[in-house]
Amino acid sequence: MTAEQLETFLKRLPQVRALVVGDLMLDEYLWGRAGRISPEAPVPVVEVLRDDLRLGGAGNVVNNLRVLGCPVAVCSVVGDDEDGRFLCERLRRAQVETGGLLFDSGRRTSRKTRILAGHQQMLRIDRESRQPLDEATELALLREIGARLPDCDVLFLSDYGKGVLTDSLLAAVIALARQAGRPVVVDPKGDDYRKYRGATLLTPNRSEAAQAAAMAIADEASLALVGARLLAEADLAALVITRSEEGMSLFRPDQPPLHLPTRAREVFDVSGAGDTVLALIGAGLAAGLALEQAAGVANLAAGVVVGKVGTSTVSRQEILEAAGLTDADSKIQDAAALQIVLRRLQQLGRKVVFTNGCFDLLHAGHVSYLQQARELGQVLVLGLNSDASVRRLKGPSRPLVAEQDRATVLAALACIDYVVLFDEDTPLRLIETLRPDILVKGGDYQPETVVGRAQVESWGGRVAILPFVDGRSTSGIVAKVLCQHA
Repeated sequence: MTAEQLETFLKRLPQVRALVVGDLMLDEYLWGRAGRISPEAPVPVVEVLRDDLRLGGAGNVVNNLRVLGCPVAVCSVVGDDEDGRFLCERLRRAQVETGGLLFDSGRRTSRKTRILAGHQQMLRIDRESRQPLDEATELALLREIGARLPDCDVLFLSDYGKGVLTDSLLAAVIALARQAGRPVVVDPKGDDYRKYRGATLLTPNRSEAAQAAAMAIADEASLALVGARLLAEADLAALVITRSEEGMSLFRPDQPPLHLPTRAREVFDVSGAGDTVLALIGAGLAAGLALEQAAGVANLAAGVVVGKVGTSTVSRQEILEAAGLTDADSKIQDAAALQIVLRRLQQLGRKVVFTNGCFDLLHAGHVSYLQQARELGQVLVLGLNSDASVRRLKGPSRPLVAEQDRATVLAALACIDYVVLFDEDTPLRLIETLRPDILVKGGDYQPETVVGRAQVESWGGRVAILPFVDGRSTSGIVAKVLCQHA
């Protein structure tokens, strides 16, 4: 796939209309540190430092599609409870069409709570219902799906085995989609894939595929046997088996397997990676990509998302970066454009971190500080003082490096997502415009003295103070250079 084809595909995504049907749930993350053993039992005590509540299950497929710019409608059944209403409101805030979301007082909305210390998951707690839909609810859901199929370009079925996708509903929905000429891509569950007969594509992971085929996967030969068996049993046009750090493999009838190695730099967490693969392959097929091209893009995206902790998404820019087709200039934004981008990311549950400074001569202390700031959330925005602002703050001999050059160098750092220039002496107006979730300052600041603290806390955010690296400063570097060349 050429660079031009990839860029054209990504630009076309806002025209791909998606319908997502399946098990919606909430993924809750409690982040903390474990420094001692409980006196009550031989278990670690986790001191919770922050928490995060995200859309999970089929909701993570929705998240991935919305981040890519696709219009999305969702059809599902959740409990008539607080979590169900929260989930619905979160979808609406993400501009997802929720008219096909039904509430059932006899069900509990699924919530999975993960307790983590650092990047290590200590425990998972599941609260959910698994019983199949009753006949009346199933018929009501089928009507909602049928009403929306003509207006979609691709149907996603996200099956987590929580009872929404019954065998009879699957058969009816797949038949409707085939009659309408819509591709059907499925993230499957269980050990019998015949219930998905007629679907365009299934995307199980390695262990799910082995379970469904009742065969162990020990090498590529046994993997090929599993792929061939599942293709035949489920009457599929194609099958993609995701293989974590080994990438993915594409199987089609009467063709040799296509193995795509991962391009992940690091693998932190594979949870939710299957949702990303499902979203990219389905959107790719709907946008006119060949199957092997869609799988290639999905593999790029999966390589990005497994480097994040928890159920996550991947943006169009991250896909371009993974393909080596973008440069630092695309990260440099004006405040008005960036405000719109950040609103959408926050609606999807991503924490925006903001810090600011002159960054005249970039050094190791700066890089360490910025990397620490990025770890506090999912998006790091750097407010950069303009040349005029630096002169007022530092004197007429500064800056040593012009603002556009400073911005370009900073944007080249992997830990920085966006750079935005500001002319004022303080970033207060910029903070009020961007409304970050976390405001970060470095050094010996007290939180109450940080510019923008009151504003950030007023909309539910917080201030974080990070230490600087001792012995590293721009002023010190300048003084050393002047001394050596005097």
